[in-house]
Amino acid sequence: MKILLFGKNGQVGWELQRSLAPLAAPGQLITLGTDSHPLCGNLADSTGIKKTLQTVRPDVIVNAAAYTAVDKAEQEPQLAKTINAFAPGVLAKEAKRINAWLIHYSTDYVFDGSGNQPHKETDAPDPLNVYGKTKLAGEINIIESGCQHIILRTSWVYATYGSNFIKTILRLAQERDHLQIVSDQIGAPTGAELIADVTAHIIQSLRNRDNAGNVSGLYHLVARGFTSWHGFAHYILSEAASADVSLKTTTGNLHPIPSTDYPTPAVRPLNSRLDTMKLQDTFKLFLPEWQDGVLRTLSEVLANQQSLVRKSD
Repeated sequence: MKILLFGKNGQVGWELQRSLAPLAAPGQLITLGTDSHPLCGNLADSTGIKKTLQTVRPDVIVNAAAYTAVDKAEQEPQLAKTINAFAPGVLAKEAKRINAWLIHYSTDYVFDGSGNQPHKETDAPDPLNVYGKTKLAGEINIIESGCQHIILRTSWVYATYGSNFIKTILRLAQERDHLQIVSDQIGAPTGAELIADVTAHIIQSLRNRDNAGNVSGLYHLVARGFTSWHGFAHYILSEAASADVSLKTTTGNLHPIPSTDYPTPAVRPLNSRLDTMKLQDTFKLFLPEWQDGVLRTLSEVLANQQSLVRKSD
């Protein structure tokens, strides 16, 4: 099997390089970043992307590249549209032409966040911001292409590699004696490691199915359970304290605030819960609790950050 991965330097892309390696034939996992040469991995370059696909002719295309600067997208809507909407359409059309599967990642931000129940794949999307609108457009372009595809919507992604909420909270808690964190946005922190492992499982399943085309479609992939950003931060600080990490901010000085007290250029949905039963039933999966992945990643982050000052005995 030949697999072509776009976005190798992102949080999910970094983990995918590990999880996809055992599935590809020797030398047949091709990983590309924005600055890759001679093959093009820059999704803003549609001509280069087409040439890359025509040259490589992979069995599976995995697109982990995206414009993910949610607030900045409000000022750069055209660039976000090019990368998140137009480029996936290009990948999908080429996938259709060469009879390849396309695995693509989307977001909970395609929903408006109304209600308090997990969103299902059949729920009508209604994004609140430019990022969500461009990601939804990318989904539509893929579906309308007619290619065999798996679109995985996920949320609140973190990893040991790259910048994310876990590292930000640890840094701020070392610098400040109190923090205010939004408590009315609810979702499931989901590790890039989990996303990558589930992706590998899906690809293996597609290879072993006689009727693989029947599972082509849209799925939700998040860790089990849910919390608020405040609850997420509280768990991080609690576990860091248990590991004897020296922090100025304790859980007692972590204050919940409403989203209205922390305005951002891009409006965020309050309800980011996603129902994952379709994914679990179709691919015979049992997804772990969100705390499991956070604790593992937190342990790795703490082990890697030698600059953290630990409490003396």
